[in-house]
Amino acid sequence: MISLNKSIIHLDLDTFFVSVERLMNPKLIGKPVIIGGTSDRGVVSSCSYEARQFGISSAMPMKMARNLCSDAIIIRGDMEMYSKYSKVVTDIIADRAPLFEKVSIDEHYIDVTGMDRFYGTYKWSQELRQTIIRESGLPISMGLSQNKTVSKIATGEAKPNGEKYIPLEGIRPFLNPLSIGKIPGIGHKTYQLLRSMGISTISTLADIPLEMMEKVLGKSGIVLWKKANGIDSTPVIPHSERQSIGTETTFETDTIDVHYIRNLFISMVENIAFQMRKKQKMASCLTVKIRYSNFDTHTIQRHLPYTSFDHVLLKNAQELFEKLYQRRMLIRLVGVKLSGLVGGTHQINMFDDTEEMLNLYSAVDKIKKRYGSHAVQKAVALNLM
Repeated sequence: MISLNKSIIHLDLDTFFVSVERLMNPKLIGKPVIIGGTSDRGVVSSCSYEARQFGISSAMPMKMARNLCSDAIIIRGDMEMYSKYSKVVTDIIADRAPLFEKVSIDEHYIDVTGMDRFYGTYKWSQELRQTIIRESGLPISMGLSQNKTVSKIATGEAKPNGEKYIPLEGIRPFLNPLSIGKIPGIGHKTYQLLRSMGISTISTLADIPLEMMEKVLGKSGIVLWKKANGIDSTPVIPHSERQSIGTETTFETDTIDVHYIRNLFISMVENIAFQMRKKQKMASCLTVKIRYSNFDTHTIQRHLPYTSFDHVLLKNAQELFEKLYQRRMLIRLVGVKLSGLVGGTHQINMFDDTEEMLNLYSAVDKIKKRYGSHAVQKAVALNLM
């Protein structure tokens, strides 16, 4: 049932934000460090292993984190710097890997299938990891196995700053004793449901009849059962910084109504930002486009720290429009595009924003997913409907 031919590497930068901060300030090494909003109303974005020993975790209210560890060093965070180091690591991988996928700011998959014919895949993986450590200065953990699921779990078991190889014959012995919580993609509700059924280890989950898992959890039950049995056919999707999401509007009548166009940008950005969050994506580049009545087309772009927040994207989109629209001619078309996409949620850059802001985005997205993307909008956008 498991392909004999696949060799998939999973790479994950350890406590990435903290590690970058420690590069900048070595005095932070060995100390409990928290990255996130610095006020009591902020949330934890990332924390060091030393901080985790106090029970601190990501997305935790900063006030609670302070109470758990009053000696923790709290840093607001610098998404621009983290994005820069993420690109450094991605460039190292891109120079050497035959096929790789960047799934988040600090995580990559590499398909090295067939490399054993020329060079040992594990040896190659080890050398790549050491190259990343040497050239970036960042700790990184690695897992190598037959598919994405097992490789990712192996990486988790190799942390911090370690490596683990799980050959085909070792997959079940490796997975069996682990907690079901180690399975990628298992949510809190599903975990609690399985625990209420007396299922705590991957071994127990793997031995449950597939029909029962499907009856209890539907299609997701089948996926979980396969993962518990070390089965995952998900391919490594080639990485491309050109991957993008965007929208354009062509006016029925060419216009010079700047007030209307500004409000239209709000609606457009709101929509594509929601589409990104729904797909758990973040963007690192914003492009604004204008086509005049004479069909002259102009674009302007700006590179950003990874984000999927409306308020961040709106501010930049409006600034770019003001820079681009200098000719005061009738406009035929306007567009917005987000590119340089990676996997990740908007919680990742909650350095300035409060817990209330995070909860607001979560609540709005929940309503939009249920009732449609136009169910909740900024007031100015309603006039465009």
